[in-house]
Amino acid sequence: MSSNADRTASTSAETPREQSQSLRLRGDLRASILDGAAFGGMVGFGETYFPAFALAVGLGEMAAGMVSSVPLVAGGLMQLASPLAVKLLRSHRRWVVICAVIQALSFVPLLIAALAGSIGTTTLLLVAAVYWGAGLATGPAWNTWIGTLVPPSIRPRFFANRTRISQAGVFAGFLIGGILLQYASTNGRSLHAFAILFGVAGVCRVVSAWMLQRHSEPVPLPANMRQIPWKRVRHHLHASSGGRLLVYLVAVQAAAQMAGPFFTPFMLMKLNFSYGDLVGLFSVAFFSKVISLPAWGRVAKKIGARQLLWIGGIGIVPLSGGWLVSQNFAWLMFLQVLGGIAWAAYELAFFLLFFESIAEEERTSVLTIYNLLNTAAWVAGSLVGGLVLSCLDMSFRGYLIVFGSSSLGRLFALLLLARIPRIVVDSGEVGVRTAAVRPGGSSLDTPVLPSLPDQIRDGH
Repeated sequence: MSSNADRTASTSAETPREQSQSLRLRGDLRASILDGAAFGGMVGFGETYFPAFALAVGLGEMAAGMVSSVPLVAGGLMQLASPLAVKLLRSHRRWVVICAVIQALSFVPLLIAALAGSIGTTTLLLVAAVYWGAGLATGPAWNTWIGTLVPPSIRPRFFANRTRISQAGVFAGFLIGGILLQYASTNGRSLHAFAILFGVAGVCRVVSAWMLQRHSEPVPLPANMRQIPWKRVRHHLHASSGGRLLVYLVAVQAAAQMAGPFFTPFMLMKLNFSYGDLVGLFSVAFFSKVISLPAWGRVAKKIGARQLLWIGGIGIVPLSGGWLVSQNFAWLMFLQVLGGIAWAAYELAFFLLFFESIAEEERTSVLTIYNLLNTAAWVAGSLVGGLVLSCLDMSFRGYLIVFGSSSLGRLFALLLLARIPRIVVDSGEVGVRTAAVRPGGSSLDTPVLPSLPDQIRDGH
């Protein structure tokens, strides 16, 4: 009773301005939670099934592997326009909402293609490029904008809660989509199921854009907002601790993507797994990562983020190579559990080491450059994997060579990790950006793009 009375007294003691700010904050937080949930639904219903759709319309295994990797070039390039677009629009919110609407509209041609029963490879890649370009271009601006809305004192709990809800949206969409596709495929109507999934995904992104528009924007442009020159970036990569960390992360991204885009076509075309099997493998990785994240947060507080990165970096090395040991479903489930745990440690560690130190006035520019390098590594790795597979005629043996090569690449990347000196970070905010898992549109073994807290990727 006294607690309620204290809260009432506290509320009544607020000035009208403070009450207005409090109401605005609650509205922003509610809209952000709903945005995260809707975004997760879009990923689960839509993006996750791009490779499976490519196979369903008969485009082949190479197209299925490339649809969620090569189009990221558009995202990396479109991000370069983000700082300029924000300045021209004089608003981070306007740019983010515009890009979100464009991303929602990218599902329209996919829906039409699913109903028509055909789409060309070039057309599919172009549509995917628009999807990724619009989606990735929101990342740096969103990070800067949301940082002005959520007070530091509540960030850990709020972002942890938002991430869990977004993950739930991803998983719900993925699970419902898998069940629908499994049922539809037994009746020869899988393309109709894809049309439904893409329609629902587009609606989810429209809801997400609406929620973004409902956010306030008390600081349209941070004071002294500036762009980081490339000359300074080159020096940063070579000389600073953060730059050396970035080089390691990019190397891991390239190594992981040698195999990443090709797990789904391998399972569906070579192992003849059903959509239900696919859902089962993704689900195990999802839950193992979600369950392990709080434990890794406690580990980071005890031993430090750099040591945690070593644990995660070593843990992800054998994952893709584990597919050479056996393709038995039970063994792959076991690999998924280990992978979810290892990627959780890796992703949490680099968030703690890298992103909390970026100055607000430089954040949009720095994250733009980082994401460009990250997506370049993503595409380069997938192209190398695709080239190897193409030279080996997309054979079963070719897939295994690619998976093994990915593990070797991760192993050699540890040499770059050894070059990173001790970095002091505050581990007290574990959970602020621990964007954890999502069934990757192209793979089971994919690290997160760190400037996109919503875009949570699954990795086995």
